[in-house]
Amino acid sequence: MEVVWAVGQVGAVWVAVVLGLIVVPSALGISLGISEVYMWVLVKTLEWATIRLQKGAKKPQPQMPLTPTANGIIERDETPMEKEIALLHRADFEFSHIFYFCRKGFEAIVEDEVTQRFSSEELLSWNLLTRTNVNFHYISLRLTVVWVIGVIVRYCFLLPLRFTLAAIGITSMIVGTTVVGQLPNGSVKNYLSEVVHLTCSRILVRALSGTIHYHNKENRPQKGGICVANHTSPIDAIILTNDGCYAMVGQVHGGLMGIIQRATVKACPHVWFERSEIKDRHLVTKRLREHVADKSKLPILIFPEGTCINNTSVMMFKKGSFEIGGTIYPVAIKYDPQFGDAFWNSSKYNIVSYLLRIMTSWAIVCNVWYLPPMVRKEDEDAVQFANRVRSAIARQGGLTELPWDGGLKRAKVKETFKEEQQKNYSKMLVRNGSVG
Repeated sequence: MEVVWAVGQVGAVWVAVVLGLIVVPSALGISLGISEVYMWVLVKTLEWATIRLQKGAKKPQPQMPLTPTANGIIERDETPMEKEIALLHRADFEFSHIFYFCRKGFEAIVEDEVTQRFSSEELLSWNLLTRTNVNFHYISLRLTVVWVIGVIVRYCFLLPLRFTLAAIGITSMIVGTTVVGQLPNGSVKNYLSEVVHLTCSRILVRALSGTIHYHNKENRPQKGGICVANHTSPIDAIILTNDGCYAMVGQVHGGLMGIIQRATVKACPHVWFERSEIKDRHLVTKRLREHVADKSKLPILIFPEGTCINNTSVMMFKKGSFEIGGTIYPVAIKYDPQFGDAFWNSSKYNIVSYLLRIMTSWAIVCNVWYLPPMVRKEDEDAVQFANRVRSAIARQGGLTELPWDGGLKRAKVKETFKEEQQKNYSKMLVRNGSVG
């Protein structure tokens, strides 16, 4: 009995400290400076570790920037196919004409520009976690001791703390939206719903040790509009709702996610589709247009890529989001991989494994840019509009813009893409006189 009583007392103190120092301040939108001190200590520690690695290595390494850039293993020549083979077709076909395609084939096998976007971004310097592009072995006793201390801190202190905060945030979301959902529709219900969503999102961001910098807040999405953003992780929605409320769009799920969906839709006009409905494009478009037409409803939050990309690039935007009409509010989200990998590789990790990785990382640090609203031009179709919005997001976030469909994460390249390249090549052969 004494052991049970002692465990109960420790648990009560733990919950009281978490509520008093984290939950209540985050619910009120204030900071006690704890996270700032934690980030300062973390940055100094990582800087010290980088210096120790450089000194301990056999060959001195150049000072690496804190924010890594793309570091492919192939130096590519981005010259278009037309220019590459234009000089080759002065006469009839020669065997050397295939060299361009052989080189491109080898490049695609070793390191194509699509599949590498579905794996975690490599780091230029070690962050005392496990993901790195260099196998750092034993360097020094002090560095090893710091790494061991970091493991203990992340798994024995941060993980229980973050789990507690996540449980409080999710429970508060379910209970709060269920209670608010019982109220009659009106301004009071809408106001209380936004308060519940904002409060719970702030608690969940604290559960990730999130440090988020919002830029150009004057461009935040307004009611009756559509917010579109690049997609890296399921926590993208939490990152955005930490600064404003949105109506979510997605498929109905089961389990804990289904409980949250059923509770939140009572208080807020989220748009959830059954599995059979989401395949009906006309039904989806109709419901979204009805939502956008009501200027009193929250802006819709949509991730047009349709899947998570590793935050180094922006891939093709599905045109459906841009056929609805209304004002588009682009948002660029860029995570700092130095402190934690926010990317969810759903082909490799299930949601439980992913959340464990997130909650045992140092922190989630990111920048969010609200871009000026955009509307579709008269001479612009949905695909062109989607590409224009994607380009704006890529430029602002410092991301590579790729024309490929994110669906290639799980599917093969469509035959039409191959046929298009074959047609382009055949046209060049005819135009240059090599055929006919």
